[in-house]
Amino acid sequence: MSLQEASEARKARLLALRARKLGQSTEEGTPEPLIGGRNFDPVSRTLKKHTTVAEMEDTVENNVKGLTEKIIAEDEEKRQQELDIFNIAPKRPNWDLKRDMEKKLAKLERRTQEAIHTLIRQRLAAQKGQSDDLVGAMKAQEEQNAANSSDEDD
Repeated sequence: MSLQEASEARKARLLALRARKLGQSTEEGTPEPLIGGRNFDPVSRTLKKHTTVAEMEDTVENNVKGLTEKIIAEDEEKRQQELDIFNIAPKRPNWDLKRDMEKKLAKLERRTQEAIHTLIRQRLAAQKGQSDDLVGAMKAQEEQNAANSSDEDD
């Protein structure tokens, strides 16, 4: 088959397709009706009849048919039982107080650690200066803090 013959065959197919799309017959007779869609059976060229789907025996609805009544009955039984106050109250009545205080205690813990470090430094400064009095150690610490703060300002 040459290229010329293939081209003419393709043109003929396209013209036939265009004519069928417009609802015209390929022969010079009555036009073909346009039928298409989900209900059209292309093999028999007729409309499909609606068939009813037989109910399946093993469905979710059949499996849970009595389940809703059972759950409702159990719920009503639980509501009829007397409400126990001990089950509502927390086992530790101060758990919420501890939860609220944790943030504040974290800040205080940091400050406590800083104070402990300061006291240790003062004792070390007192030992280096061979000073037995606490006042001398505190003055040495204040001088050191002042020197550190002046260095930071510069």
